[in-house]
Amino acid sequence: MFEEEVEPDFEIFSALLFNALKAVTFMFFLSFAMINSPADEGKVDPKAEMIITVTWPDNDPDDVDTYVMDPAGNIVWYTQREAGLMHLERDDRGMFKDVILLNNEEISNPLNQETVAFRGLQDGEYIVNIVHYIANGSAPLPVQVKVEKLNPTVEVVFYQTIELRGTGHEETAVRFTLEGGEVVNVTNEPRSLVELTRDGGKAPGSATGGGGPPGQIDATTGTVIEQ
Repeated sequence: MFEEEVEPDFEIFSALLFNALKAVTFMFFLSFAMINSPADEGKVDPKAEMIITVTWPDNDPDDVDTYVMDPAGNIVWYTQREAGLMHLERDDRGMFKDVILLNNEEISNPLNQETVAFRGLQDGEYIVNIVHYIANGSAPLPVQVKVEKLNPTVEVVFYQTIELRGTGHEETAVRFTLEGGEVVNVTNEPRSLVELTRDGGKAPGSATGGGGPPGQIDATTGTVIEQ
């Protein structure tokens, strides 16, 4: 009596295509959320205004230490790795225990490098010293010191290679002054920072310790070699 209406083929195809597109879109957003949510939760976005990098030859067993003093008298060094707005990212001891874990296997890390990061800037003078804490030979050790101001653009404030000449040798690499976030003066007039970290030192925020650096050290065992 009544004839059944037959849907045109193109309408059926359009409906199937529309539903398929909805499914694909849903799966895309679901996958995107699953991939990015953990990354966002664990995201680390450290803020640094300046970076000081100290490097010496790869695979060299000597121990070089970095000392930096800010305008307030805070000193960052291997015993006090955070002071004021400065942070010593890593105390590199030459080849002593210098290994990294790769595929569950310990391998030697040849890189000798220390880095100090500034999380903020203060007006006034900063002093950067390097110290030959452990010398395992008599030849001078070339040490590269680089100071970079990162914001608003990267600016190299200082970059030079300095020779250290044996255990206990301290050298003022650079002194620079900031005014309104701008570097206005760069010198290398010597000033000991090691003395300020010893007993009786008066630098605010600095730690104290007794005695000078020891003698040579065995890079494999870390034991001091008596002179």
